[in-house]
Amino acid sequence: MTHLLLQAGAEGAMSFLPLIMIVLVMYLFFFRPQMKRQKEEGKFRSEVAKGNRVVLTSGIHGKILEVGDTHIVLETENSRLKVEKSAISKELSAQYQSK
Repeated sequence: MTHLLLQAGAEGAMSFLPLIMIVLVMYLFFFRPQMKRQKEEGKFRSEVAKGNRVVLTSGIHGKILEVGDTHIVLETENSRLKVEKSAISKELSAQYQSK
């Protein structure tokens, strides 16, 4: 009798194995890379400095004039914009130095 209960318990646990594998694969291929990307973006945004040339998520190009805790002041062709740091998409300083 005990042998049958152990066998039934093992079969029940084995039926959850595919679900556990799916969750593991989703974590490895979706959640973990996304968390890593967010961590890198946060580090990048905290390291921006005055004089860097950047592109905002809206496509606006400019040079950073001032850096605050949560915002930057960006100089474009004819104006100055105060924007959130989270709006920075990428840095272009290296491109401008090579030209």
